[in-house]
Amino acid sequence: AITTADPLSGVGYATGAGGSVTQLTSKATAFTLSTPVGKITFAADSLAGDTTVSAAWTNTVLAATDLIVFNHVSGGTVGSYNCNALPAAGSATIYLRNLTAGALSEAAVFTFAVIKGVVT
Repeated sequence: AITTADPLSGVGYATGAGGSVTQLTSKATAFTLSTPVGKITFAADSLAGDTTVSAAWTNTVLAATDLIVFNHVSGGTVGSYNCNALPAAGSATIYLRNLTAGALSEAAVFTFAVIKGVVT
């Protein structure tokens, strides 16, 4: 549930709207987390430098017109990864890129929030 606009607490999701998931095996392993806000802990397998890996994300709250915002909060070298997603109805393909020249074997932790969108 979305909270109302409050000058002290802002706009966002209410307590209980979020969730978390830890990816198993590899950064390319599919995972499920059906919440509009939460935390994703990626697997700690090696990701080569200057390389992008993709994984299927089942999330039943998603629509193809949504915007997903990510923030790297812990677990690894903050600033060494880029994370984005291509949403679809009930799922997304999530892309994690190692921005460095060397391989990284870190369990990067990203928070996310879904902003509902429409195409006019």
